[in-house]
This record gives sequence, structure tokens and C-alpha cells, in this order.
Amino acid sequence: MVFLHVYTESLKLPNKKALFKLNRLGMDVVVVYLFIMLFIVSLPALIDQIVDPSGFSSYLNIFFLFIYFFIFYYLPLNLIVFGFLSLIAFFGKWITKLMNRKLRYSILWKMCTYTTTLPFTLYTIIALFFPISNMFLWLSIFYTVLLLIKMISIYPTRRKRS
Repeated sequence: MVFLHVYTESLKLPNKKALFKLNRLGMDVVVVYLFIMLFIVSLPALIDQIVDPSGFSSYLNIFFLFIYFFIFYYLPLNLIVFGFLSLIAFFGKWITKLMNRKLRYSILWKMCTYTTTLPFTLYTIIALFFPISNMFLWLSIFYTVLLLIKMISIYPTRRKRS
């Protein structure tokens, strides 16, 4: 139930209320939410392997196909997405300094994770019916960075100490 709440609130971003509600959640909820979203994103590829087996996967029974899929598709996908989100949050740390905001890296990482909800959902729906080019990946990264900048600007500026 918590993850459904996170999903609906993250679709409302960059709404100020939704942003502050989501930032109150713990990092454990965010990481599990990202694992669930990445599993959902990988479902079209799994369905494609089951329906149209080719290459090495055509010789595997269904149980080993799931293990093969988990090891060679789902885990690398998680590593790549976690890496990119970390890089974007690191980039966001520079943006916070330029915009004179006070945000920690963990909050930026959570915000980056929440901004991926819409691109992941669109990818899953489109990939079920059509093949998707790599251009969608670059558009998703661009969308994430723009939304992150918009959300950073919602936070108040730092006060100067006298």
C-alpha cells in the first residue's frame, strides 16, 4: 500500500506538497520502490523472451529462463540505473550549490528516483506493444534532470550567517 502511495505521489511531481510528502519517507522505502519499478520495467523483455525464445534462451526450460533473466538482465539493469541515478544526484549537488540551496545528497537521490516513475511507466506501456529506441533513454535522462532542477528550485535559499 505504501508503494502505491509513493507511485501516485511521484506522478504529481514537481508539486510542492507531493515533493515534501515523498521526502519524509525513509531510504528503505525508496530503494524497494525502485526495485519494484525496475522489475515492472523489465517485464516486457521477460515476456518477449518467453514468447519468442531465440539464441541461448531457446534451450532453457522456464525455471532456468527466469534465473537466466534475473542474472543477465534484471541485476545489470539495477546496477546501471542505480549508477545513473547516483550520477544525476551528484550533478544535482552542483546545481544546489549554484542555486544556493541546502540539500543533502540523500534527498537529491530520492528526488531523482521519484522522477523516474513517469519515464519507467511510459517505457513499460510502450515496450509491451512496440520496440523502443535508445532515444527514449536520453529523453528520460533529460526529463529527470529538468525535473530535478525544478524540484531543487522549490526549496528555499540558504540564509547567510552574520
